[in-house]
Amino acid sequence: MKKTILSCLLALGFISASAQDQQPKTEYVFNPHWYVQIQPLGIQHTLGEVDFGDLNSYNVQAAIGRQFDPIFGARLAVNAWQSKAGSKMDNNKYKWDWKYVAPTVDLTINLSNALCGFNPTRVFNFGVFLGVGANVAFSNSKAADAQAAMNQAYGVNSLEYIWDGTKVNFVGQGGITADFRLSNAISLGLEVSANTLSDKYNSKKAGNWDWYFNALAGVKINLGPTYSTRVIPAPEPEIRYVEKVVEKVVEVPAPAPQIEPLRRDVFFKINSFKISDEEAGKVKDIADYLTKHPAAKVIVTGYADAGTGNDKINDRLAAQRADAVVKSLKEDYSIAASRISYDSKGARVQPFAENDMNRVTICIAE
Repeated sequence: MKKTILSCLLALGFISASAQDQQPKTEYVFNPHWYVQIQPLGIQHTLGEVDFGDLNSYNVQAAIGRQFDPIFGARLAVNAWQSKAGSKMDNNKYKWDWKYVAPTVDLTINLSNALCGFNPTRVFNFGVFLGVGANVAFSNSKAADAQAAMNQAYGVNSLEYIWDGTKVNFVGQGGITADFRLSNAISLGLEVSANTLSDKYNSKKAGNWDWYFNALAGVKINLGPTYSTRVIPAPEPEIRYVEKVVEKVVEVPAPAPQIEPLRRDVFFKINSFKISDEEAGKVKDIADYLTKHPAAKVIVTGYADAGTGNDKINDRLAAQRADAVVKSLKEDYSIAASRISYDSKGARVQPFAENDMNRVTICIAE
């Protein structure tokens, strides 16, 4: 009896030492989404010869954009209001202004995610953008008035590029952004940009490109969820069993009954992560197996075919396909998250020789 008690105490000691207090991890998964920007507070400064304060004017902008992944996005922005110019002769200043509308297409880059990793709950995000578009200018009558005044006072026509009606110029721009997150849907943003266009924009001949600079403040509204979460179960603790010895009799635990594993391959259409009606029955098979065997668990692995897309697109698509199966198991069949292990291989691993069959999520329950 003493030997039996001692053997049991030793076994409990080994089990306690081997078990680690590991917790499951929660990961953020980026969701592509649309957004709108409204920037009603803006100031424009146009380069010119007169004092700095004489060349500042009010400025507004609105945009609609798409964030494709945590780093890259694109937007269509429309900037508008007024530009100013001026000329100084002796102690006399001549100033004029005109209206414009400037639509541009911009590539946006989130430098915070690029340098520090994707974090949708980060309070501050810093980024840059580059774009091209058209500046449609009109209402330039004040430039003609200024030229008439200079001609009368000095007998010169200094505005060699004066224009009338509507003038369209190519515009290129680049700038920086700073967004301050208020919630998952709303953030406040600051933006500064430099814009360059034809020398004929301000009616004066200077022999170089004209420039104006915009500083804008406003709100950005995300349309739809920007991210989701997934739980990675903690690894099972390693348990070591010690045989109990009673004199010369060795007691070994009876082997657990063997359960045949179950595999189901859930196939998807090209560029899709939606489970079709034809494939939904396979998910139900896995759920029925787990319900029948309470100790069983399932490994869900997503794939994409290497014949289409690129690694970045395929990595996202494979993860979304695995997420779709995991979500169905949890929400449609109430399978506990602790019984589901999740992984995705993108297109770097191809389980099937036929390219189209690799648009798949492989589920192995045992």
